[in-house]
Amino acid sequence: MTRHRMVVAGAVLEPGRLLLAQRRYPPEVAGKWELPGGKAEPGESPEAALRRELAEEIGVSVTVGAALRESVALRDDLMMIALRARIEAGVPHPAEHEALQWVDAAQLRAMLDAGRLVPADTVWVPELLADLGP
Repeated sequence: MTRHRMVVAGAVLEPGRLLLAQRRYPPEVAGKWELPGGKAEPGESPEAALRRELAEEIGVSVTVGAALRESVALRDDLMMIALRARIEAGVPHPAEHEALQWVDAAQLRAMLDAGRLVPADTVWVPELLADLGP
């Protein structure tokens, strides 16, 4: 039986906009955009992992909210979930990414249509668009 390690992604939302991070590596996704996050440590809750990852990756403290509905199998041993988050302190900066960008619903749709999102995160686009509004 394979044990899954949890990967958390942060749907960092403000009214009408979502924060995306541009990947530096690996080569197959370098330059594409994603929800920031990373791997949970053994025994770490998804919420604690997301708070830690967003502090390390983009330099912010967040309040973690509800999970997005779908989970994504990245590999046999990695399962990714996304949690909504709201910035409580700090200004986002790309400590572990090439760049950060706030996008609205139209920009998110355009990035999806142009293939500019990491494939694993595309499952959440419909739900994120609903969160962003018209």
